[in-house]
Amino acid sequence: MTVGAPAHFSIAVLPGDGIGLEVMPPALQVVDLVAEHQGFAVAWTEYPWSCAWYHEHGAMMPDDGIEQLRAHDAILLGAVGDPSLPDHVSLWGLLIPIRRAFQQYINLRPAQLLPGVPSPLRDTSRGIDILVVRENSEGEYSEVGGRVFPGTPDELAVQEAIFSRRGTERAIEFAVALAADRKKQMISATKSNGIIHSMTFWDEVFRDVMAKHPDIEGRLMHVDALAARFISHPHELDVVVGSNLFGDILTDIGAVIVGSMGMAPSANLNPEGEFPSMFEPVHGSAPDIAGRGIANPIGQIWSAAMMLDHLGRPEAHDVIMRAVHHVLGETGIRTADLGGTATTAEVTEAVLAALRAELEG
Repeated sequence: MTVGAPAHFSIAVLPGDGIGLEVMPPALQVVDLVAEHQGFAVAWTEYPWSCAWYHEHGAMMPDDGIEQLRAHDAILLGAVGDPSLPDHVSLWGLLIPIRRAFQQYINLRPAQLLPGVPSPLRDTSRGIDILVVRENSEGEYSEVGGRVFPGTPDELAVQEAIFSRRGTERAIEFAVALAADRKKQMISATKSNGIIHSMTFWDEVFRDVMAKHPDIEGRLMHVDALAARFISHPHELDVVVGSNLFGDILTDIGAVIVGSMGMAPSANLNPEGEFPSMFEPVHGSAPDIAGRGIANPIGQIWSAAMMLDHLGRPEAHDVIMRAVHHVLGETGIRTADLGGTATTAEVTEAVLAALRAELEG
């Protein structure tokens, strides 16, 4: 038991769309089991905000949605998106407003190759354990811009990337703190040879931050070369920090090289704890397999484990991940995305069984 950790948590649950509805219940079961044995309680409040909600109400969430979420300690998100609604409508109607209202300016995504999981890379004998810090509140994903002369040959679109010193610096400082507890090495994704203003600014802030941390080895790498490095030499990478767009792209590469998008968790963090943070797998709603009972629940379970770690329950995170490691590495039970034949329910029960064995043993 963590000394001083809260004994009760209020968690907002947004299952969302598609396979989000299928992988959320396994994560809740896993957390409930660990909480029961480790002496803390979790109260779940489910919100049905989704693309289906949009079609019924004309919005992705009610007008007071942010205020409803504000009352909780954290948010556990499934997946949002449906072919019946353009992605920018669902994204800008739910996820991005939550991230910005609660100042979740860090997106943290581990890319770790777990035991027994096949990777599409030829040689993973030296392992893969990369931690990507993505600036999550500004950068290329801004609302500044517009379109003029719509529907004419002269139509044009302008999209502005917004980089502040404060926003850039705090993302890099967060990555430095992680690197200090790992290999004391980090790489910053840039493209300052082609993007002359925002990326040269990013590089300058990076150098300023690194000058304050001489014990950390930091270097800049152009994002295209870094993307190639994820494929050719992933074992050499440890902590990577990048802008909103670069971090988004690199973490999808990271998810694929460690076996499957279905494995990948993420955390949208308000590091100061002033507002609730949000935890979600990165696999999306996967409408092509929704309703078939074959979705991989590991990404959602891992995201829930990251949530518990953030809430001051690292022992809960650790026992969940040991159970996941056992199932993947020892039992061979895995879903189709990992080359197996197990259903969502079968993987879930295997993880719960491994948890019970350790918690009760």
